[in-house]
This record gives sequence, C-alpha cells and structure tokens, in this order.
Amino acid sequence: MRAVILILAALLLLLQVRLWVSDGGYRAAWRLDEQVAAQEVENAALRERNRALAAEVSDLKTGLDAVQEIARSELGMIREGETLFQVVELEEASLDAVSGGR
Repeated sequence: MRAVILILAALLLLLQVRLWVSDGGYRAAWRLDEQVAAQEVENAALRERNRALAAEVSDLKTGLDAVQEIARSELGMIREGETLFQVVELEEASLDAVSGGR
C-alpha cells in the first residue's frame, strides 16, 4: 500500500512540474496574457489613429477649410490679398558674427 501512495505522489509531482514548467503550462499562459495585453494597447492606439484619419478624410471630402489649411502648411500657399511674414531664427554662430563676438 505504501508503494502505491509513493507512486501516486510521484505522478502528482511530475504532473505539477509539467503544469508549471512545460511549454503548454502556466508560464506560457502568463506570457500569452502579457502579449494579449500589449496587443490590446497597440490596437487602441491604432484605433485612435484610424479615427483621426477618418475625421481628416471626412473634412477633406466635405469642406474647403481643411484643404486650405493643408495648402497653407505643407505647400506654403497664401490667399490673394494676404501678406506672408516669415520669421527666420538665426543660429548661435550667426548671432556671434552679427554681434561682433561679444
């Protein structure tokens, strides 16, 4: 009887080790849970990006304001009658030359 109990205990111990250590065990499940959580975060960021892009597409399809804004910012276009002021910041080396190296 004692031998049967020892064999059953050894089998139980072996099954526990496989459950905790093997590729299909708890460690693998925890790793998969972490990967799922990371993917959910990435998916949420991509959903937000898609929402912003869809809103921009909708603006471009329906109104001229978005088209004008893009033309102004990316192409440097201005309306008739407007005056463009461009501010150019001097680099530090240029400032030293202008001020005489003071």
